[in-house]
Formats: sequence, C-alpha cells, structure tokens
Amino acid sequence: MDVKATLEEIGIAAKAAAFELGFTSAERKHAALISAAELVWKSRVEILDANAKDMSFGKQKGLNPAMLDRLFLDEDRVQGIVNGLLAVAEQPDPIGQVMEQWDRPTGLNIRRVRTPLGVIGVIYESRPNVTADASALSLKAGNAVILRGGSECFPFLKGDTFGNCARFGF
Repeated sequence: MDVKATLEEIGIAAKAAAFELGFTSAERKHAALISAAELVWKSRVEILDANAKDMSFGKQKGLNPAMLDRLFLDEDRVQGIVNGLLAVAEQPDPIGQVMEQWDRPTGLNIRRVRTPLGVIGVIYESRPNVTADASALSLKAGNAVILRGGSECFPFLKGDTFGNCARFGF
C-alpha cells in the first residue's frame, strides 16, 4: 500500500465532501443523522460480531482491562451510540448562527457568523462511540472528517471484514 498516495486520496475526497457539506441544509443533515442512527441499530448484530474481532485482537495485543472495556460493545452500548447520534441530530444547526454583531461609526454592520471549518482530522484511541460521535458532530457542523483510530483495528482494514473502528464513519 502506498501510504502517501492513499492519504492524498483521502484528503482530496474529504475536501470535496467538505465543500458539499458546507452547503448542505439543516434538514438533510438531520435526516442523515437519523438514518445513521437507524442503520447502526439495524446493523447491531454485524457491529457486535465485528467488535468481537476487535476484542480478540485487543486481547492478543495485550491491551489492559481498561482499554478492553473502552473497546467493548454490547447491545446497551450500541443503543448509547444510537442515542448519541439522535441527540446530535436534534441539536440546532450551528451554521449561519450570528454569534455577535456590532455597528461601526461609519455605518458598517459587522457580524460573527458560524461557518464550517472544512476538513477536520481526529486522532483518537479506538473507541467505537468516539468514531460515531466525531462523525456526527462534524456532519452537524458541515465539516468533513478524517478519522484515525488506534491500532486495535488495523488488521481489519486490509480485508473484507472491518472492525468497529471503521464501521461508524459516515
């Protein structure tokens, strides 16, 4: 695998996605987050199967019990991920909110308005809920996100089976 070329492809795709997301309506972002929550719940059996593989690899790697607990999913934790997606969906859309405004003596009106950043990079320890949360918050704010989880999921990125580290990105 050519890492430099792969990262360049990811960056180009993220930049294109950021352009689209920056102009996506609040209604479409809301619908996407609701759909993501529904899909996560509908796919929970596959997600739990993938998590079992993540857990097995984590144990082989010698992760301590606290790290394994962070990586572990059960149906209640998947429900927590779904609830997190739904909570972000119901937050008011931040894009276009006027944070502050004032008039200059010349009559010029100045406003600080919330706008998307573009592409956000997140490097984090492989926790399935963080993957979903970072993706959801980035989408809600009109940003593309490049996620880089921990090494617990790397063996699964090479084949047809993906661990949960990659599963929740949307």
